[in-house]
Amino acid sequence: MAQQALLSPEAVIEEFNKNGVTHVVYLPDSETNWMYQLMEADPSLDLIPVSREGESIAIAAGIIAGGKKPVVLIQNTGMFESGDSIRGLAQDCEIPVVMLIGYRGWTRHGPTPDSAARLTEPTLRAWNVPYYLVEHDGDADRISAAFEQAARTSGPIAVLVGDEYHGFNR
Repeated sequence: MAQQALLSPEAVIEEFNKNGVTHVVYLPDSETNWMYQLMEADPSLDLIPVSREGESIAIAAGIIAGGKKPVVLIQNTGMFESGDSIRGLAQDCEIPVVMLIGYRGWTRHGPTPDSAARLTEPTLRAWNVPYYLVEHDGDADRISAAFEQAARTSGPIAVLVGDEYHGFNR
C-alpha cells in the first residue's frame, strides 16, 4: 500500500494559532500523542492536562468564561466518557467549544473491528454534535471551519483525527 499524506502536528498547531487558541485541554492518548512536544514548545499555548476526559468540557467552559479560547483534545473513548459534560455544558449552556478527537480504531479500508471507532460517528449524530474528519494536511483547514461553526452556532463541534497509519508510532 502506498504511503499517504500525513496530518502533521505543524498543520494542526497552525490552525490553532490562526483561530486564536490560548489553551489546550487534553488527556494524552495513543492517537494524538504525536502533537504534544510541538504544543509544549509553542509559547502561545497553555496546556491543561486532565485526569478524565469528562473534566475537559467543564475546564474549557471555564476558560471561555474567562475570555480565552480553548480547544479540547481527547480520544474517542474519552468522548464517550464526556457525554454528560458535552450535553449538560457544551450544548445546554451553548459553549462554543471545538473538540479534536483521536479516532481510535478508525480505518477507511474495510470493516472496523474496534467498537470505539464504529460507535464514534453514530454517537456524535445521536448527540447532535456536528463533526469534521481530518486525515492529512490537506484537511487541516477543517479545523478552522470547526472553530467558525462553533462560534456561529454557540455549541460543541467535533474534529475527528483519523490518522490511521501513524497516530501511535510517531
